[in-house]
Amino acid sequence: MFVDRVQVKLFAGKGGDGCVSFRRERYIPRGGPDGGDGGPGGSIVVVAAEGVDSLAALAHRKFWKAPKGKHGSGSNRKGRSGEDLLIQVPPGTILIDTENDFVMKDLANLNERVIAARGGKGGRGNTRFKSSTNRIPRQSTKGEEGEERVVTFELKVMADVGLVGRPNAGKSTLLSRLTRARPEIAAYPFTTKYPNLGRVQIDISRSFVMADIPGLIDGAHSGIGLGHEFLRHIERAGIVVHLIEPTPTDGSDPLTNYRSIRNELTLYNESLGHRPELIVVTKSELPGAKDIHQQIQGQVKQKVFLISAATGSGLNELKSAIVGLLEAGTS
Repeated sequence: MFVDRVQVKLFAGKGGDGCVSFRRERYIPRGGPDGGDGGPGGSIVVVAAEGVDSLAALAHRKFWKAPKGKHGSGSNRKGRSGEDLLIQVPPGTILIDTENDFVMKDLANLNERVIAARGGKGGRGNTRFKSSTNRIPRQSTKGEEGEERVVTFELKVMADVGLVGRPNAGKSTLLSRLTRARPEIAAYPFTTKYPNLGRVQIDISRSFVMADIPGLIDGAHSGIGLGHEFLRHIERAGIVVHLIEPTPTDGSDPLTNYRSIRNELTLYNESLGHRPELIVVTKSELPGAKDIHQQIQGQVKQKVFLISAATGSGLNELKSAIVGLLEAGTS
């Protein structure tokens, strides 16, 4: 199950209490205080881990609690520290403090981590209170409570290339042709219910990650259709590959559809309107696809690709163009 937004409550561990104790040994009268400190409570640490691709584990557990620290004891023995609780999330996860509405950390890169809730400090044993004027201290302190925090985890998939377009534009088919990903494919709208990722291997040393973003429709930026839930996933993509169906099943105009989706991207995030883009007419095997390709090519100010994921026509040229843009962006 793919989950990209979840809210949980975090409870860091309470610190252990300090101990009141006095040294009791034969032939050593008035041994003095020897109460140890309490151990600190465990913190809750969130880390961007390899191999994790969803927030599903968090969706099934709404409360996360780290262990408490142990109490101090005599002979100046400090209590054991509570173990930190580690929560693994996919790279690209943003942590938001829900109650105070601020971003705690954007875990954009692999192995980045953040302490989401810090464990409480251990209390002080009576040894800490010994002084020249207080040789028999009988006071100690309690361990501090750990932090409690309501956190929203929001995932924005990490992809070099984002495939966008209206439902049935051929995004899932193209992804399955270029990668080992196996998204659901069918001849009806909204077969893709969540982003699918796949790695396109160019050669031994070069590859890139491609994401299939669920089909967008008019009003997606304001919550219509499925787009509002998944538009955020396109924000991290370095390149947008815009797929256009030449003969939409609803009879709409392909060029109008292209401009509509472009508008939705810009309304959601203005920077998406300036993102490097490749325009691709799909399903070139269909009658009239070449005419539509020529028509769109005459209306836009850049090269328009014509491909067929079914036959493989034009795919090598498209991959070369994607690699060229990616390498230009990193040089």
